[in-house]
Amino acid sequence: MRAEVLAELRAIVGPQYVLDRLEDRICYSTDATWERAVPDVVVLPETTEQVSRILRLANREGIPVTPRGAGTGLSGGAVPVRGGIVLSLTRMNRILEIDRRNLLAVVQPGVVTGDLQQAVEAVGLFYPPDPASLRVSTIGGNIAENAGGPRCFKYGVTRDYVLGLEVVLATGEVLRTGARTVKSVTGYDLTRLLVGSEGTLGVVTEATLRLIPKPEHQATLMAVFSRLEEAGEAVSRIVAAGVVPASLEIIDQTALKVVEEFLQIGLPTEAEAVLLISVDGWREAVARQVERVAGACREAGAAAVEVARTPEEEAELWRARRSLNPAVTRLGPVKVGEDVAVPPAQVPEFLRRFQYLRQKYTGLPMVVYGHAGDGNLHPNVVVDPRRPGERERVEAWLAELARLALDLGGTLSGEHGIGTLKAPFLEWEVGPVGLQVMRAIKRALDPRGILNPGKMGLDEGPAGEVAGGGGT
Repeated sequence: MRAEVLAELRAIVGPQYVLDRLEDRICYSTDATWERAVPDVVVLPETTEQVSRILRLANREGIPVTPRGAGTGLSGGAVPVRGGIVLSLTRMNRILEIDRRNLLAVVQPGVVTGDLQQAVEAVGLFYPPDPASLRVSTIGGNIAENAGGPRCFKYGVTRDYVLGLEVVLATGEVLRTGARTVKSVTGYDLTRLLVGSEGTLGVVTEATLRLIPKPEHQATLMAVFSRLEEAGEAVSRIVAAGVVPASLEIIDQTALKVVEEFLQIGLPTEAEAVLLISVDGWREAVARQVERVAGACREAGAAAVEVARTPEEEAELWRARRSLNPAVTRLGPVKVGEDVAVPPAQVPEFLRRFQYLRQKYTGLPMVVYGHAGDGNLHPNVVVDPRRPGERERVEAWLAELARLALDLGGTLSGEHGIGTLKAPFLEWEVGPVGLQVMRAIKRALDPRGILNPGKMGLDEGPAGEVAGGGGT
């Protein structure tokens, strides 16, 4: 990158917040996938004005800009595949307001999700989105990927809690969307357009988030199954019983074994699968929900159904669920984590067909877990990229998994986003017209193609050339 550009960046944010040494840049070259690309420079702004000035400079010079939160994404979305600037927003980490009367919070993008949850719960409120990475992932990243988590079945995903945004466009202009009101139907819903856009349309610098009252009581059950398909059947029976759990998670045997080895907490590793189920609400209603959920699991063939007796037991079960990602990496050097989603009634059929993929791709350790209540499942494969042909086998597996989800009426991603890993399959779901519309929106808001290029299959240009790919 030209010395003059680096000097301008240092003048905007201060020399200590412009990182151009190779050892620093490598730290920002990946997310939680196997994708790798080293940026030319990393810039850490503190204010919206600084973000605006950086983007004006990048747009003028045609330099790619990759917005980044905590780097916990699972689709390659924060990997700077075209080099250029990584725009790290971790310094913008203040909770600006918690408004109890109007049930909202105003936060900067670098606020850690778990910190926001703790802050609002301390005043009797509740922010439901809870990605497994909540202790490290940031609100800005959650918004970029439209993150979910175990509580999505009952409460919805991140977009359902975003009332408005402050966003810096590729040109450096600052856009405010939405309102602080419960309802707002003024013009196009730009807020929802930007949530889940993976940093390709603008950089979020402030978010107004909807809160709800904290539920009075919660209970957690663990149902143990001798067969994986029985666990899938139990999901359908729970929904048919008229219960909408706050969380309804499935963990298969391989995942159980690795997380038990990781935590040593006495999980039933002889089972082919367990369901972790939480219900919440008024105390009397919770007791009735527990009865119905336990009955549905037993009807589906559960060998045992246990209810956590203390908050400590409950916390231990959910610690096991949230430890799955790091635990699975013990099976091999690189974990490729998927998040296809199917209609909830298709979960049993998905699990049956997934067993076929296990048999076809022998030698690739696989696990499956995820948010079975809303049909959002996380098949994972553990690989060693150093083995010849390994990446090609995994890419073939990813393609078959995408086809499987779509064949069952599902979607390529429930919460991780498209990024680079699923970009080749996007048109399978949205069709050629859908892809053209997305590209038209991208051109309108980012005419030089500088914002997070190389993602979601949105780049256009002459053969092999990517918009925004030069200028460094």
